[in-house]
Amino acid sequence: MDAVVVFASTVLSLGSIVETAEGGYWWQLGLVILEQGALFLRRYVPWPLLVAIVVADSVYLFATPELGSTSAAVWFALYAVAVQVKTFWALAAAVAASLPVASYFAFAYRPGGRFLEEHGPFIGLVASVSVLLSNLVAAGVGIVVRGNRTHQAEIREWAMRRAQLASVQERNRIAREMHDVVAHSLTVMVALSDGAARTLDRDPEAARAVLGELSGTGRAALTDMRRVLGVLRADAGASGRMPAVGGLRSLVDGFRAAGLPVVLIQDGEALPNDAALQLTVYRIIQESLTNVLRYARGVGRVDVVVARDGGLVRVRVENDGGTAPEGPETRLGTGGGIAGMRERAAIFGGVLRAAPRPGGGWRVDAELHWMERN
Repeated sequence: MDAVVVFASTVLSLGSIVETAEGGYWWQLGLVILEQGALFLRRYVPWPLLVAIVVADSVYLFATPELGSTSAAVWFALYAVAVQVKTFWALAAAVAASLPVASYFAFAYRPGGRFLEEHGPFIGLVASVSVLLSNLVAAGVGIVVRGNRTHQAEIREWAMRRAQLASVQERNRIAREMHDVVAHSLTVMVALSDGAARTLDRDPEAARAVLGELSGTGRAALTDMRRVLGVLRADAGASGRMPAVGGLRSLVDGFRAAGLPVVLIQDGEALPNDAALQLTVYRIIQESLTNVLRYARGVGRVDVVVARDGGLVRVRVENDGGTAPEGPETRLGTGGGIAGMRERAAIFGGVLRAAPRPGGGWRVDAELHWMERN
């Protein structure tokens, strides 16, 4: 590209080169040729290069006033400056680069000078304006190119920030899924193992059944973990997840096997055939029951209610009884599970409330707004 620029400048300066050679102005010819070669440095030292070329053109003009021509190298030097500086400085450089040439024509066409008598009073003015306009065009091209480059850089930066945001959102989504899977599975497994330990001596068959449930819960947890780590992608959405009815029933059965007296109540229409909505309902119920199993004591009944009325889906999980006295186990919670449930509800334009019941126990209410996608 540098060689092309030097070649183009040389071609545009052929008039000056030929006139200088024919007139025998050899050092001036060397000066013009040196300007062309100096353009190889335009990317690295644009400002010093522009100053050097303007000075060289001024020396050339005043040394050979009868030629009245300059090199085209100044245009390429102005372009190199304009693509690296702000618009004001680019235009100022174009005007400043035109001043020596304008001074030359003012001197050459001064009153009483031979050029004024030979060519008339307007040639100098026309030449000065032409030089100024050509320099402004060269700087203008550089300004436009710089603007395009800046725009492209902004687009790339925007795309990079969007990719980073998508990555953060994906990590948060994976973290929520991991929390739901691990917290639910480990809580159920701890409850089952405690139950097996208590019944091992009194009822070995019952303990064996409980251990079977424990093993099944562990395998299900591994399956969920592989799904989360292996196929959780933004474009995959929630496809391949558990169906709404069968998944909830299996979930409730698992908690019931862990000793939680859970009752599943479904009211109204069936859940929409929307995998993302079904997964949200599933995770909210799973997290709520996990919290009941971990923290509640003296629970006589846990109601899980899923109701749909058109585009509104309500989920309620409430239990009677109280919470466990503060101890190592009850201090494990961070509140991240409830925050995650609220985030899931917010995706569907809904809200989630979690608070103690007036008569004891805990209640979680969620409202999800679903709109069919055409």
